Amino acid sequence: MAQIELEGITRTFSLGEARVLALSAIDVTIEKGEYIAIMGPSGSGKSTLLHLLGMLDRPDAGYYRLEGRNVTTLSADELAAVRCQRIGFVFQSFHLVPRLTAGENIALPLVLAGTPPDVRARRVRKALDKVGLASRAGHRPDELSGGQRQRVAIARAIIMKPAMLLADEPTGNLDRHTGQEVTELLEALNAAGTTLIIVTHDPEMGLRARRRLMMRDGILNDDMGKGA
Repeated sequence: MAQIELEGITRTFSLGEARVLALSAIDVTIEKGEYIAIMGPSGSGKSTLLHLLGMLDRPDAGYYRLEGRNVTTLSADELAAVRCQRIGFVFQSFHLVPRLTAGENIALPLVLAGTPPDVRARRVRKALDKVGLASRAGHRPDELSGGQRQRVAIARAIIMKPAMLLADEPTGNLDRHTGQEVTELLEALNAAGTTLIIVTHDPEMGLRARRRLMMRDGILNDDMGKGA
């Protein structure tokens, strides 16, 4: 059973009185543990596709099956539960809460899930160790470098042990060296079994993925590396 199956996924947006076709009849199957880059020019539908995969948006037509379950028609509460349990997100702008420490930011999904404090503390320590920030647990975001903030964001994304990690331009705000470190961290998580799907403009980062979905004008223009 495929982890992700998209069939006929279409999404349109209103722009004034005009309707803009962001995604047109997308058919994609993704197996567990794949490493995929979604690429294409600005406005090609890359981020729209990622948001639909992460159930942050709904299609106007088509079906999305996650681990065999049709999630297209789930209620908002049901979608939130699936996102919390199965999907981790990493964004270009980190999206950390400024007043919280690194450890508190990482713990947020566990707090929302009602995880007991002692279990929370143990899992946060393990996540901090995994991203190399054990000594920065008590620092707020403004006391961390860009690379450290992205590592905190990654630790928060994996704290619920998701099956799938979605990253939207995860190195876009980082210098090349720091971006390389963050990329290697994401790839290590993929090597451990997490499905990794990245939106990127960076050709070098795209070439690191084992499969590339090439988007243009809302259409899946090419599927490179499938079955390789």
